Amino acid sequence: MNSRYLNGLKKMIIRHRFTLIDIAMIAAVVIAAGFGIWQSDVFPNESATARKLVFELDEIFAVCALGFALFAWSRLRAQRREMRRRRAAEEEARALAFEDTLTGLPNRRQFDAALRAALAAPPGADAVHAVFMLDLNGFKRINDLHGHPVGDEALVQTAIRLRKAIRDGDMVARLGGDEFAVLARHLAGAEAAATLALRMIEALKDPVHTDSGEHSIGAGIGIALTPDDGVEAETLLRKADVALYRAKAVGPSALRFFEVEMDHHIRERDVLERDLRAAIGTKKIEVIYQPRIDLKSGVITSFEAAPTWTHDQYGDLDAARLIAIAETAGLVQALVDDLLRAACRDAAAWGGDVILSVGIPPALLKDDTLGLRIVAILGESGLAASRLELEISESALVADLEAAKRVLGDIHETGVKIAVNNFGTGYSSLYHLRNFKVDTLKIDRSFVQAMAEHPESAAIVRALVGLGSGLGLTVAAEGVQDEQQQTMLVNEGCQQAQGFLFGRPVTADEAWELLKATPGATRAFR
Repeated sequence: MNSRYLNGLKKMIIRHRFTLIDIAMIAAVVIAAGFGIWQSDVFPNESATARKLVFELDEIFAVCALGFALFAWSRLRAQRREMRRRRAAEEEARALAFEDTLTGLPNRRQFDAALRAALAAPPGADAVHAVFMLDLNGFKRINDLHGHPVGDEALVQTAIRLRKAIRDGDMVARLGGDEFAVLARHLAGAEAAATLALRMIEALKDPVHTDSGEHSIGAGIGIALTPDDGVEAETLLRKADVALYRAKAVGPSALRFFEVEMDHHIRERDVLERDLRAAIGTKKIEVIYQPRIDLKSGVITSFEAAPTWTHDQYGDLDAARLIAIAETAGLVQALVDDLLRAACRDAAAWGGDVILSVGIPPALLKDDTLGLRIVAILGESGLAASRLELEISESALVADLEAAKRVLGDIHETGVKIAVNNFGTGYSSLYHLRNFKVDTLKIDRSFVQAMAEHPESAAIVRALVGLGSGLGLTVAAEGVQDEQQQTMLVNEGCQQAQGFLFGRPVTADEAWELLKATPGATRAFR
């Protein structure tokens, strides 16, 4: 109890220390003055016959006046001190409101104010104001591998380089994360804007140096010009952001000016993403099946399932575009699960031993729950695990072998087959095939379709077939379009093939009709 009282008293003294000091000083001065007046009889009374050591009325008044004067002076000093403290706090708050605390650059609020001020003073003839939106490539990897302190250090160095790259009078701001913006006034047209963007890219070319080593950072830059692309701040920022999106799709360091076609593309993509979100789980997204045959017997060995969607406004969308849109919108898991669920139901209804093949996008190789969901879908549909084949691209296998082993290894143990498609394009090696157990290799269509005209492509197909056969794997060829390609594949020892020569994608009912047409639930293609 005593310690708590003492702590409270200590806090009170610290909080009111300046007031207590002033009171002590005033008290000391008043006491000293009073003592001096009392001793020296500052205001002698002429009528008094003898001096007595007592306070007279005028002396008491003088001491009180001195005390009040000192008190007023202390209050004035305290008020000035409080005003200085408030002004400093206001200046700090103003700086924090308009400045990025990490890099010292202007923040989004200050950049927006500067952009509106620039738009209020339009450029002269043949001149433009330019808005540059920058997004760093490689920054997320630095944060993930080395932590946020190293990432912050990289951002500070990036800010310093961008400041040096721009002209005097231009503004570079950090909008948040690894996103920066530059406002350049009175440039001599688009060529001058491109030159300035290239200077920024050049400034970020060399790796940044941190305590953890060197780190390479690139930048995508989107550019919008006023008055050509608009005269409102929101419009220019949006169009520069659209151009940035296209720049990042080109490469690690690239620049793109806004174009009207980009805006159309972005708006179309936005509509498709929203409508796809609503379509997943409904019958609007259909599943089509392309047959794969045994080259010796000509019978169907499997069907590859793929989603297709006929949009009310934009028409037919194939699997590649659907997957790309789903990945951007964060819907790829829902789309693939929906595809697997519908395809497994269809395949279970076919009966027999025909294989159902389903492609797994690279993004799902980071999903540790994928195997559990597949097992649940197989249980719901009644399809045997041995009749399901999951396809992954060779490039995805090479990019993250450990993720592929972790996500698909357990499901492979249940009897589900694994195929590697686009084989020959992803620079895999025997190491990958030895450490990740697969059942089928699918040779990429680019080699198959060039076999007749390019001997080196035929040699590559021969080598890939030999590699797969030597490892005891089933080897299939993709994209077979004519009988010459079929004959060459048979001569090279390829076992299976898929392509328009043997059949275009069909619906589930049409696939069932193909299977029923041949005894043994297979169909010969002669």
